[in-house]
Amino acid sequence: MTLQELETQISTLNSADKAAVIEILLQTLSSGSLGIKKTPGVCGGDACVGNTRIQVWVLVGYRRLGCSDAEIFKCYPHLTAADLVNAWAYADAYPEEIEQAMKENEEA
Repeated sequence: MTLQELETQISTLNSADKAAVIEILLQTLSSGSLGIKKTPGVCGGDACVGNTRIQVWVLVGYRRLGCSDAEIFKCYPHLTAADLVNAWAYADAYPEEIEQAMKENEEA
């Protein structure tokens, strides 16, 4: 398969499948990439970056406030570029989940 053929096939995928492709690619590029995890009883079961307690919706909130990735790295220096790619891909794939988590946090 050529790169152009792969690009054509990827362009036909839905957002969730594209996020899964990104996850696969990141795992092959950076050993130990932990992606996004949802663990019952941890942070209310919300999607978090890898083995952290940094919820994806929190990072999305920073972005909505106008923070750049560089500014987020200042707040969370242990995050990697792959972590943010995973977070943004997850948020794009599951926007309703992120909106609901943000709404629930506002109400708390």
